[in-house]
Amino acid sequence: MEGASNGGMLYHEVQESKLCAVHCVNTVLQGPFFSEFDLAALASDLDRKERQMMLVEGGSHAGDFLSEESHNVSLDGDFSIQVLQKALEVWDLQVIPLDSPVAEPAQIDPELENAFICHLQDHWFCIRKVSGEWYNFDSLYAAPLHLSKFYLSAYLDTLKGSGWSIFLVRGNFPKECPMSSSEASNGYGQWLSPEDAERITKSCNSTNAQPQGTNWNQQSSAPFLSTEEAELLSEMEDEDLKAAIAASLMDSSPAPAPAPSPAPAQAPSPAPAQAPSPSPSPSPSPAPVPSPGLAPSPAPVPSPGLAPAPAVASPAIAHAEAGNLQNETSNSEKKNV
Repeated sequence: MEGASNGGMLYHEVQESKLCAVHCVNTVLQGPFFSEFDLAALASDLDRKERQMMLVEGGSHAGDFLSEESHNVSLDGDFSIQVLQKALEVWDLQVIPLDSPVAEPAQIDPELENAFICHLQDHWFCIRKVSGEWYNFDSLYAAPLHLSKFYLSAYLDTLKGSGWSIFLVRGNFPKECPMSSSEASNGYGQWLSPEDAERITKSCNSTNAQPQGTNWNQQSSAPFLSTEEAELLSEMEDEDLKAAIAASLMDSSPAPAPAPSPAPAQAPSPAPAQAPSPSPSPSPSPAPVPSPGLAPSPAPVPSPGLAPAPAVASPAIAHAEAGNLQNETSNSEKKNV
């Protein structure tokens, strides 16, 4: 039976050391009903009863069991499921493994239940219905995270597939907790309206902040997002992946060598219109400039004692002289005749 839970207010505890078992029990009960000292006393009582049972039954491993300090609480404050069961039995609540035959209706339709406890390695957290709405009260979150009724079943299946142990909590839940009393806060608990919880959650998501105290070495429910968050994250990752692949392909592929092609014929650009000016007289062609680094060839110097070679007449002069010689020969032959 679901309690009124203080008029719809949500009781949430933020992670302190490794006291997630304390936070889990109190969020199931929706109030600061237990401290770490209360659970430690329950753990000590369980250890005493277990030692007495081992002494009565005896056996080859009894000595090894008795030599250990505790099987129900670690030195850093982590408690066993038996301690959580004993704490909730005080309030007439039962803790049942979800995969047991008794809990089969909850496997089919978990929305009809009121609370679940989830455990993996050294982390505990509670999923609780308050005023008809489901919330994830993981102490690694800054505020309770709202879960839709449709998403609840898929979320539990995801946790089971990831190795989490899930327990169903049934019984008469406390209806009220004295919020104004001195015992209403244990130093890490807070009362929030659903609107405040939603605002805090959105603020954390907008700054991409991980839940307070998140340590990914601890197995928490933090990696599991809501459906809308998962879809948005998937779209962002897809766009980033496409951009990264495109950039990688551009960097790794060699640039193709350009194929030789004839230079396109271009029409001469028309000269800009200018005022008419007298054409300058053509300047004489400059003398050829010798190649740099090579000295100009010196004019040939005649060897001493030898006459210089006669100058060679140009072809036009030679042709004229040949014509004069032919005329003289023709006139001489006429005279002889």
